[in-house]
This record gives sequence, structure tokens and C-alpha cells, in this order.
Amino acid sequence: MANDLSEPTQPPQPSAATAPSAATPPSAASPVPTLPPSEATRFGGLCGGSLPMRELYAVLERVARSDVAVLIEGETGTGKELVAEAIRGAGSRAARPFVICDLAGVARSLIESELFGHVRGAYTGADREREGAFAQANGGTIFIDEIAELELSAQPRLLRALERRQVKPVGGSSYREVDVRVIAATNRDLAGEVAGGRFRGDLYHRLAVVRVRIPPLRERRDDIPVLAAELLADTGVEVAPDAMARLCEYRWPGNVRELKNVIERGRSLLPAGDHRITLELLGLPATDDVPLPRAPGRFREEKERMIDAWEQAYVTRLIERADGNVSRAARDGGLDRVYLHRLMKKHNIDHRAARARRWSGTGTDGEG
Repeated sequence: MANDLSEPTQPPQPSAATAPSAATPPSAASPVPTLPPSEATRFGGLCGGSLPMRELYAVLERVARSDVAVLIEGETGTGKELVAEAIRGAGSRAARPFVICDLAGVARSLIESELFGHVRGAYTGADREREGAFAQANGGTIFIDEIAELELSAQPRLLRALERRQVKPVGGSSYREVDVRVIAATNRDLAGEVAGGRFRGDLYHRLAVVRVRIPPLRERRDDIPVLAAELLADTGVEVAPDAMARLCEYRWPGNVRELKNVIERGRSLLPAGDHRITLELLGLPATDDVPLPRAPGRFREEKERMIDAWEQAYVTRLIERADGNVSRAARDGGLDRVYLHRLMKKHNIDHRAARARRWSGTGTDGEG
């Protein structure tokens, strides 16, 4: 089964002899009970009756009844925020605040202020006091997306918030008590980040009392017709059989978010009076075979190399199709603009050069 369900209804209080140190990598997970799949075909805003999703629902149904910290793991576009909303919606804090803090969309220098707030004069430009996400979520739930973006220097603050339920604003001198359920999410291998010294082991254990893995769309292809119907509900539009067959065989590197964009694009391109999305309107490539390295090396390195190559090609095409307009590209790709800038910097992509290539007829999407 894809999910790890740890038992205690409250985070365990480790003794000095057993507490993991900041540098301790996560140990191998102890055996956990294998839950029978749920009978449900949806949970909160999630839908799909495939076996991987019913296994996920089985865990979520139980976790929602407790207040333990949950770590949601999944690729980009799988619906991590929907999972967090579903947990909160089925729990005792459903009517209380639900605060989303997307660390990928915040400048790294401001992440601590975003989480914990700041006092006036804490840094240049802090001309007034600001309440952080933890204080805003008091009594309810905080969802911290892209938790791996949290710098090592800020991680002890989050650890204290989890262990002692106390936060101190940046520049402040006193702690404030908070009662918050923490749900975090990442598209990275957080255990690998710990092993690499980029994430504290003690914080990882506190966040991952229960680990939930969302299956990528390629592992739940049986749900694609259901998802397509859900996206087209009340529109009077349907997907042609050959188009549906292509949707079901495509690899979906962008997962459900990409499927949504493809369906919306196909619908927007329908001729007047037509109500069926055809294969041509999907705009998917004829093949999505992934080129493998000639001499495969270690799995993790090869996987990261291929993801980087896909990421660079995707962002380049996204920018070119938006004529170099980064804000438009972010909207088209369903990305936060700050995160898109970070990807462009990572892959050395110049939006002005991308615009020039598109208008000179050399863009990667073949449009001149």
C-alpha cells in the first residue's frame, strides 16, 4: 500500500534518549497496518474510484478524525491542497480557520515572517506589525505547501511550533500559544532531503506522524474518464471516444492539473454549436515516450536529470507560448509567478530571449 499510517493520536513526546537529532535521517518505517480500501469513490473534493484512490481514502477517513500532523507527498499537480482541504473538512476543525501557506510562492527571505509574523521594525520595510499564518490559523488548521523550501535556519522555529505549540514573530521577544493542526506537503523526497543534510530529521519526524502519498495520474488511469466528466459537468460538452482513449494512454507529467488545462483548452477551441472535444482539439503530442539514458546510472541521479530536462523544456515552451510574458505564462501553467521565476533562474531561461525565438519562428512549439 502506498500510504504510511502511524498510530498515536497525539505526536509522541520523545525522551532525551530516543529523540531524533537534527541530523538524524529517518529510520526505516516500522510495519504499519494495511487498511482495506474504502468503499467510497470520492472524499471531499477528491474523486475517482480506482484502487489507489480508495486506498488513499481509507487513510484520509481515519486521519481526519484525529489532530495529528500529516505530511502529504505527491508530484506537482496531483492535488495536495485538495487532500489537505478534505482532511480538514472531515475533521473536528472543519468550521474553524484554514490557512494556506505556499512556501514556493514566497521569497525565501520572507518565509519566517509569512509563517510566524513580524513586529514593526523587524526588517527594512516592516512598517507595521503583521500576524503570521500560525496566528491566523489559531484554533484551526494550517496547510504548509512545499515544506522542503523552508531553509534550515528557519526549521527550529517550526519545530518549536509543533512541539510546544508556541510561535514568536520575527523581531519579537515573546512567544504566543497557538492551537493549530499542521498539514504539510511536498513534491520532493523529504527523507532524501534529510539524508542530504538539507532538512532536519527531528522536524521531519514531527511533520510525518502520518505520511500520505497521492498517486500520480498515470497510476490511476481508470479515473481519467470520471475526472473528465467532472470537469465538464453542466457544460453539455463531452469527449470524443478517440480523444478519451488518448487521454487514458497519455503519461500526464503535470497530473490532474495538466488534465484540467487540456480539457479547458479543448472546450475553448470548440467550433460554435459543437459539443464534442475531438482528438485534434486536445493538442497532445502523438507520442510521449520518455528517452532513457544509454548507460543508466544510479536511479535517483537519473530521475533528477530527466525531471530537470522535462522541467526546462516545459518552462521554455510555456514562456514562448506567452510571448515572454511571465505573468501570463504563470497563469497558463497554473504556477505561482514567484515559483516560475525560480524555475527560470534555475534553468537559466531568459523570457526576453524566449520571446525573440518565438517571433523569429524558432520556438519549441513550432509556431512562428
